[in-house]
Amino acid sequence: MIVNQPFLFGAALVAGAGVLLYLLAPILTPFLIAALFAHIASPAVGALERRGVARVFGVIAVFIVAAFTVTALVLILVPLITRQAADFAGRIPGYLDWLLNTAVPWLQQTLGIDMSWLDREQLKQQAVQHWQELGGAARQVFSYAARSGLGVAAWLLNLVLIPVVTFYLLRDWDRILARARELLPPRWRATVVRLLRETDAVLGSFLRGQLAVMFILACVYAFGLWLVGLDLALPIGLVAGLVSFVPYLGLIVGLAAAALAALVQFQDGSALVWVAVVFGVGQALEGMVLTPYLVGGRIGLHPVAVIFAVMAGGQLFGFVGVLLALPVAAVIVVWLRHLHARYRKSALYRRPTRP
Repeated sequence: MIVNQPFLFGAALVAGAGVLLYLLAPILTPFLIAALFAHIASPAVGALERRGVARVFGVIAVFIVAAFTVTALVLILVPLITRQAADFAGRIPGYLDWLLNTAVPWLQQTLGIDMSWLDREQLKQQAVQHWQELGGAARQVFSYAARSGLGVAAWLLNLVLIPVVTFYLLRDWDRILARARELLPPRWRATVVRLLRETDAVLGSFLRGQLAVMFILACVYAFGLWLVGLDLALPIGLVAGLVSFVPYLGLIVGLAAAALAALVQFQDGSALVWVAVVFGVGQALEGMVLTPYLVGGRIGLHPVAVIFAVMAGGQLFGFVGVLLALPVAAVIVVWLRHLHARYRKSALYRRPTRP
């Protein structure tokens, strides 16, 4: 049996790189996030460069716009979420009265559940007490984090390192690609460059499209729940939109949270109809308009494969793995398509001709 030495060398190189990434995962987080941000922002910098703007000034302009956008969102969203949470907290005693005096007897009568063991007054007092103590627990957590100098230093280092690495990657993006191209063997260079360009096109299209879909869905859900009159419309809408990168997860999480909040707040089942309408409109908008036009099915993964990719990324690399699972899956799909095309052209696939 003849062993293909270049193939074995390439397989060993890929396996070694995978092991190295796994071992260095704890310190690679800011670099991976920075590379992701640089890839997303690279087209904007390239467009400015084609208009005659020096690349370093283009990077600075993109950073200024991004910093202004993030700051504006924080200044707008944080007070709104804080006010909605405070309003919800102030109404908790009334919600508990309805839950204990109306919902529990209805469940007991309808389903025949014996809940005589439930001490309603004690449960109400404990719930109010625990909610009031939540702020104190949060303060204790922040105090512990402040006393843990090493943990705070690592967190601050990652926070500072991400924009710094992103800036240098954006500034030297073309140079990095040129140096990497020079390292390729001449006989493989054309094929690898073509494959990398296709990978870059798919990955960039998917990332930018998916981020746009998440942002639009968050706005649609938050605005729709606000029209319904839900106190927690903004946080529930934001969470539902942000987790929508996993198929149906945003719908399930958002609908469950909004339905529970609406039932407790309005104490009327008719409010659930309007909540369902909001998420139905969001799902129809995502399926018929947003995903076809913004993402375009470029990743080519079945929903089950998407869920598996996200779970596998979380199992191997934690939260960062969840964030990077779908981009990595998009890259793998491109390479598998290339291997499949090569396989169909190989002698192994072609049927032998009959004499």
